[in-house]
Amino acid sequence: MGTRHAVEASPRFFARIAGVLYLIVIAGGLFAEVFVLERLMVSGDPAATAANILSHETLYRLGLTAHVIVLLSALTLLFILYRLLKQVNAGLAQLMVFFNLVSIAIESASLLYLFEPLVLLKSVSRFSALDLGQLQALAYAPLRLQSAGYDLALVFFGVFCIAIGVLIWQSAFLPRVLGVLMAVAGLCYPINSFVHFLAPQYSLFPYILLPCFIGELALCLWLMAKGVNLAKWEETLSAARLGGA
Repeated sequence: MGTRHAVEASPRFFARIAGVLYLIVIAGGLFAEVFVLERLMVSGDPAATAANILSHETLYRLGLTAHVIVLLSALTLLFILYRLLKQVNAGLAQLMVFFNLVSIAIESASLLYLFEPLVLLKSVSRFSALDLGQLQALAYAPLRLQSAGYDLALVFFGVFCIAIGVLIWQSAFLPRVLGVLMAVAGLCYPINSFVHFLAPQYSLFPYILLPCFIGELALCLWLMAKGVNLAKWEETLSAARLGGA
């Protein structure tokens, strides 16, 4: 109850906290997925991938840590966004929470695959029945599974983005253009994932995800710099309370 009243008492402050958390999610995700995994994983080459992980073990572990921080930040961000937006449309806000929680759960489970290469490659003596090539192949497979899990998580995250886009459009305390940008981002994420599922020989990356980056970064920066229109937010809250009375 204390946190609920705090959010209602200072929505602009908590909106700015949400912006900071969103920045952590964006920056941490880019670091973990692009700077670490994309850099260390050599497509179709288990031996080169294994060599990269072992020679850049600290960087690989930093990527794992970044993933965990992103997930923790995303959960806290979701709570604040729900508190800020639920009076706009309670049912849609609950749907937003549901799909993002599914996305976070899938991403969290997929993260376990990233620990497996370290277990295999750092314990070669325990797997003496396998030759080096077999061990490298076993270490490479979980990385592919994590990538598939991440694509699946982004399908649900895309629905979250569409839901939050509609909520922003319906609200009076955030610019409607942010809602449009988030809805477009929400469409691009599933398209990218389904291309990977149905036709993995083709790739729309990184172009298909550019609208996602623009939309999420725009919302992040607006929340950090402006927060919400306090007068409009209070009007929306009052209307929601009267409607529920």
